[in-house]
Amino acid sequence: MRRPFYTWLMTQRNLVAANEVQTFANGAFYDQQFPKQSSDFDEISRYLEENANYLHTVTTFDEAWSQYLASEM
Repeated sequence: MRRPFYTWLMTQRNLVAANEVQTFANGAFYDQQFPKQSSDFDEISRYLEENANYLHTVTTFDEAWSQYLASEM
């Protein structure tokens, strides 16, 4: 069973935020409504498009999702 995306994303946090995925992770950490238990691309993507003003581009989510999938293999 795959761990939730949020759990993986929190491993990417970096206070210095050297790249966009790390910046995304830092923003998601403070988002109380983030779907923390989800592993569903569509659910998370929809949420981010509608609610995540800290995510500057959807491409960052796509990159993070690819890294997430690779880490789960």
